[in-house]
Amino acid sequence: MATTLIGALERELAGRRAAGLHRARRTLASAQGPRVVVDGVPLLAFASNDYLGLANDPALVAAACEGAHRWGTGAGASHLVCGHQAPHAALEEALAACAGPCEGARALLMSSGYLANLAILTALAGRGDAVFADRLNHACLNDGALLARADLVRYPHLDVDALARRLAASRARRKLIATDAVFSMDGDLAPLPRLLDLAEEHDAWLVVDDAHGFGVLGGGRGSVRAAGLTSERIVVMGTLGKAAGVAGAFVAAHPAVVDTIVQTARPYVYTTAAPALLACALLAALDVLRGGGGDRRRARLSALVERFRAGAAQLPWTLLPSSTPIQALVTGTSDSAVALSNALLARGVLVPAIRPPTVPEGTARLRVSLSAAHDAADVDRLLDALRGAAG
Repeated sequence: MATTLIGALERELAGRRAAGLHRARRTLASAQGPRVVVDGVPLLAFASNDYLGLANDPALVAAACEGAHRWGTGAGASHLVCGHQAPHAALEEALAACAGPCEGARALLMSSGYLANLAILTALAGRGDAVFADRLNHACLNDGALLARADLVRYPHLDVDALARRLAASRARRKLIATDAVFSMDGDLAPLPRLLDLAEEHDAWLVVDDAHGFGVLGGGRGSVRAAGLTSERIVVMGTLGKAAGVAGAFVAAHPAVVDTIVQTARPYVYTTAAPALLACALLAALDVLRGGGGDRRRARLSALVERFRAGAAQLPWTLLPSSTPIQALVTGTSDSAVALSNALLARGVLVPAIRPPTVPEGTARLRVSLSAAHDAADVDRLLDALRGAAG
């Protein structure tokens, strides 16, 4: 019987290979940064979400080491049992002050952005409720709605009018609008002010996944602050392994929302707390994000984005509109995206090919991720490699 089961899996895997959808991991023999070593080969990388170049920053490394010496390497239990240590509490207080969407907001640490979105959706929605989701949202927002057993109502990407019609037609007991703030594969921005207007009109929650905006937009405080919005109905999720350079995630919201998650959300209740040493590193990261060092890194990053877009506009592939570090070159088919990625790899440049189901059919692409740790010469080398690959 086991042979039959394995055979079925092998046929499915062969089908993925034939369709150009099989994925393989690369093992880095170096710390994260613009220059990495993969399989013994040094590469210039535009592949990570380390937008501000903090993942190997000496100040964060030192804070993590000091934290390990003082607090050990493991929290030992969930936050609700005995795993909530002083660095966790200090970090939550700092995050609430930095990214809280309303007066008196609290923040709650989670082990990952995926778990955080599952926790939010299952705490605020259930049977008889409806979650209204942008069609290009990250998968975890959709999975959270499904886990909550709420109706999942998707609307065309950024189409606020379509969302308004769906909200007006819904007879759900409670309504929740869920959106990425910065869409992870396109790099474009959600119309947060208009979404908040609809949330207020229909007495709905507005859940904002700010995984790719926190640390980069709004002076580092995120997309909600960049849009100048405050509301008790906004729930912010931010990740801490991208611009913040470490790991984990947080929820920032009205205290009643945070306490509801603490009391009822299984992804929070039944997960061991992250090591306190990570919280120590993240407190050091917040010092950078909120200070002049963060401003300088963001200014540098913005200049690199402009430099890349000026050069990429002349390339034969479709450059999607984006003012963020996420720059997408759409090639169309999965095979063409993989071929272009491989052509760059042969030139010493690492840019990942993104294929369905991560992106819609017919929109396979290269996802160029820029970092403040890059310099102008790095961007020029990438553009030269793309021109060479274009023939």
